[in-house]
Amino acid sequence: MPTHGSRGVAVLAGLGGWLPPRVVDNDELSQRLDTSDEWIRTRTGIRRRHVVTADVSTVDMAVEAGGRALRSAGSQDVDALVLATATPDQVCPASAPQVASRLGLGGIAAFDVNAVCSGFVYALATAAGLIAAGAAQRVLLVGADAFTTLLNPDDRSTVPIFGDGAGAVVLRAGEQDELGAIGPFDLHSDGDLADLLIVPAGGAKQKKSANPDDHYFTMQGPAVFRHATARMAESSRTVMERAGWTVGDVDRFVGHQANIRILQATAKQLGLPADSLVVNIERTGNTSAASIPLAMVDGVKDGTLQAGDRVLVSAFGAGLTWGATALRWPAVTPG
Repeated sequence: MPTHGSRGVAVLAGLGGWLPPRVVDNDELSQRLDTSDEWIRTRTGIRRRHVVTADVSTVDMAVEAGGRALRSAGSQDVDALVLATATPDQVCPASAPQVASRLGLGGIAAFDVNAVCSGFVYALATAAGLIAAGAAQRVLLVGADAFTTLLNPDDRSTVPIFGDGAGAVVLRAGEQDELGAIGPFDLHSDGDLADLLIVPAGGAKQKKSANPDDHYFTMQGPAVFRHATARMAESSRTVMERAGWTVGDVDRFVGHQANIRILQATAKQLGLPADSLVVNIERTGNTSAASIPLAMVDGVKDGTLQAGDRVLVSAFGAGLTWGATALRWPAVTPG
């Protein structure tokens, strides 16, 4: 990693995404869970999701998405790799160095960031900070999660919601007035509410548990809904104020794809029209740290995101963690 050099603002220069081949639709889930396609769609907006099989890991997905983002940027030349994930291939070591090695990026700095569903926004701020500090000129940022591996397969409250996948961006040093310039940022957490979204066992505090359910992800849905909408809206307002934007200036809102009702409620709290939302949750489910870059990929492909658009980005996740940022969308083609 460079230790000196010109400093600048992080500019989005490449974009890519990848989803595992295995697709599970609502009808398939309804055959083994006490649920239905209508129940899932009306409460979450999800029709299908992609899930990993035994031969696909978080690192595998990150390599695929990262490679596409590098191709989109037109260069393999990066100084650092930041991997946002809550599902590393191993507890130790971090997965990012393996991703960098498999992409042929040499001995660059590589590390993981775990802010769960807020991971992409947190890692985006981290990568932008490396560039602003002059420690890197170009950074590959990947959000990748195999979140279905954390779920109790018989839990109808979580299994329909989550999917697996990876999305990535390449950031380069640039100027504030360029299309693609990232920022300002607003980041927060509240550890007092960690139990709202949690996998109790598996870490240093409780490595193993006699209760198998302690090794699965659980969430308190109604409370999460309230906090997610309030926190994402609050953080988005802060970013708009720092950017000098009014609500009328925002062309698109790319929120974490957790639940269509959360996205709609957040937009309503902000005073944004429903058609400003960039949404792909119907096809992907909640892919945790991958959800925002995957939504960006689909937004470019379907024409929802156009060069010059003022784009508000926000996420909320376990921790609790949440945050937001803003950019003017660049002319970028997903790899």
